[in-house]
Amino acid sequence: MGIISWVVLGLIVGILAKWIMPGKDGGGFIMTTILGVIGALVGGFISSRLGMGTVDGFNIGSLAIAILGALLVLFIYRKIKG
Repeated sequence: MGIISWVVLGLIVGILAKWIMPGKDGGGFIMTTILGVIGALVGGFISSRLGMGTVDGFNIGSLAIAILGALLVLFIYRKIKG
């Protein structure tokens, strides 16, 4: 996917992850997008290592993998930030 697609997917995934796991994180729109993009990368990496698929476009499977990755990244971010 192109960089624009990653940012759009990251924005969508970041918003969905914050909706699923609400809380006060700070950072606003930019941090949500960054966490979403990192989450998509992490989700794609972990799922490809486990043989479950990859984040390879805008489809339901990729979106689910990216959301799970974003939730993991958001959880770790909150634990580190305190």
